[in-house]
Amino acid sequence: MPEFPPKSAIAALIVAAGRGIRAGGDIPKQYRKIGGKAILARTAELLAAHPGVEQVLIVVHPDDAPLYASDIGTLPGLLPPVLGGETRQQSVLRGLEALEAAGARYVLIHDAVRPFASPALIDRVIAALETHDAVLAASAVTDTLKSADSGAIVTGTVPREGLHAAETPQAFRLSTILDAHRRAAAASIPVTDDAAIAEWAGIPVHIVTGERTNIKLTTPEDIEHADRRLRQEALLVNGETRVGTGYDVHPFTEGDGVWLGGIKIAHDRKLAGHSDADVALHALTDAVLGAIADGDIGSHFPPSDPQWRGASSDRFLAHAVALVKARGGRIVHLDLAIVAEAPKIGPHRDAMRARIAEIAGIGIDRVGVKATTNEKMGFVGRGEGIAAIGTATIRLPFPEDA
Repeated sequence: MPEFPPKSAIAALIVAAGRGIRAGGDIPKQYRKIGGKAILARTAELLAAHPGVEQVLIVVHPDDAPLYASDIGTLPGLLPPVLGGETRQQSVLRGLEALEAAGARYVLIHDAVRPFASPALIDRVIAALETHDAVLAASAVTDTLKSADSGAIVTGTVPREGLHAAETPQAFRLSTILDAHRRAAAASIPVTDDAAIAEWAGIPVHIVTGERTNIKLTTPEDIEHADRRLRQEALLVNGETRVGTGYDVHPFTEGDGVWLGGIKIAHDRKLAGHSDADVALHALTDAVLGAIADGDIGSHFPPSDPQWRGASSDRFLAHAVALVKARGGRIVHLDLAIVAEAPKIGPHRDAMRARIAEIAGIGIDRVGVKATTNEKMGFVGRGEGIAAIGTATIRLPFPEDA
C-alpha cells in the first residue's frame, strides 16, 4: 500500500488578493511587516518549509505586483503567482485551477494573514486527508456567546456546545473542492470559507484540533501585538544585553521644591540647572545613552542651547528611550540611586517609579528607586546639593557585523 501522504501531490494555496480594509494602513495587511518581515512572507515560508508540502501557490491582487516582487518574489520554492478575482471565491477558484494544471492532487488552503500555524497543526490536517476529502482545522468555542440587537442590547445567550471557530489551513482532495467551487460559482452561492463550500456541496467536513495561537491578523491591534511578540522573541534569541551607567549632580538654589524622578517634591530650595535640573532623570538618561554608546545628555541637549532652558527632563529620558527602540531594542530595567540629605525620598518613591515607568514605556516592576544620605560628608552631606546614579539594562539585536 503506498505511503500517505504522497508529498509530490500536496500543494498549499495562500489566498492573498484581499484589501485588508479593517487593518487600516497604506498597504494591504498581508504586506504589513511584523518582526521586520511581511506577514505574507512569513506565511509562505511556513508552508514552503513544511516537509509534507511540495508546491506553494499565492493568489495576489493585480495591483500588488510591486509589493509581491519586493517582499515575496525572492522566496524559494514558490510557483508563479496567480492574479485573484473580485471576490475571495473567485480568487480561490483561479488558484485551484492553476494547481490542477500543475499536477497537485491535494490542497491546503490557507489565509495569507495566519502566519503562526504550527508545523504540528499542518501535520494533523495532512494526516486527516488520508481518510477524508475535506478537513477543517478548528478550535472549540470556550467563551460565553451572546446575541444582541441593533442597539447593542443582549437578546440571549447562545449555547456553545458543539460550536467551533474555523481556522486555516483547510485541506481537500483537489478534484473534490475544485468541482464544488465551480458549481458554487455557477450557482452564485456566497460563502465565507472553503469548508462552507464543501458543506454546501454535501461533502462531509472532518474537524481536526486547531490552535488558539493560529490567529488571523485582522485589526491594527492584532498586527501590532504580533509585531511586538516577534521582536521580543528575536531579542531573547538573537539579542545582546547591555548595561549603562549615568551620574549627575546639581547644587541647591533658592526655590520652593525640587524635581526628582519626574515629580516635584515640596522643599525650601530647588536644584539649579539649565533645564529643570532633575538630577535623577539626567542620570537615567545618561545610563540609557551609555548602554547604546551614543554620547551623553550634554551632546544631545547642550546647555548652551537656549531651547533647553527650563525644559522638563522627561523629554530627555523619552528621547534616549526612543533611540533604543529605533535600533530594535527594549528597556529591560532602570535602577536609580539618589544621594541626598533632604528632602526625604521614601514617601515619594513609588510616585517616582510610576512616572519613570510611564516615560520609558515599561512596567513599574522594571523600575527601582533607592535613596541614601552621604553621612554628612562632602557637598551632599553638607546639604549643598543632590547626586544621583542611574543604571539602565537594555536588550539590542546583535549588529550584523558582530
